[in-house]
Amino acid sequence: MSAPTTASEGGPPPPGAGVAVISRALPWLLALGGAVGLLAAAALLVEKIRVLADPGHVPACSVNPVLSCGTVMATPQAEVFGIPNPVVGVACFAVVATVGAALLAGARFRRWFWIGLQAGVLFGVVLVHWLIFQSLYRIGALCPYCVVVWAVTIPLFWYVTLHNVRSAHLPTPSRLRRPVDLLARSHTVVLTLWGLAITGLVGQAFWTYWSTLL
Repeated sequence: MSAPTTASEGGPPPPGAGVAVISRALPWLLALGGAVGLLAAAALLVEKIRVLADPGHVPACSVNPVLSCGTVMATPQAEVFGIPNPVVGVACFAVVATVGAALLAGARFRRWFWIGLQAGVLFGVVLVHWLIFQSLYRIGALCPYCVVVWAVTIPLFWYVTLHNVRSAHLPTPSRLRRPVDLLARSHTVVLTLWGLAITGLVGQAFWTYWSTLL
């Protein structure tokens, strides 16, 4: 991975240059996060195949009216690109896990590669948030395996972005350097608040059902 620019190299250090833990942890996050996402997508794909083979099959991840893979699978949102979403997930998470393993093995990638990975995780996080909206406010059900994918994709996007900013792969306008540096130094706080916000939306969207369990 490229080292962050320093002041001695002719310019101020990029935002987050002093937060080395971001880039040190990234290979493990890519490898483990990619593996978890791959397993969740693969498990969902297996359930989808079983449903196609036997329309009466009840997926193991259909637990109750809210946690119901079967309900989600039956919607158009489950095939955004004309193929089951898990197929896309298997392909993408396999790439992410491979990149992480390569970094752990000592591989180094050029800037264009990191920009490509940035585009990939941006695509992933936008798609995930669209699916979150659809699940909460259009479908009215959650797929447990999908929730795992959400929980993996958001940190992947966040830390790949921070790494690219920290390594100067993504240029930062001077007026944004201070707030971006603050976000980088508070990276776990931002991620925690992000997760709590989504958890709160899930709780609010299905509160009528949750309240019957109390």
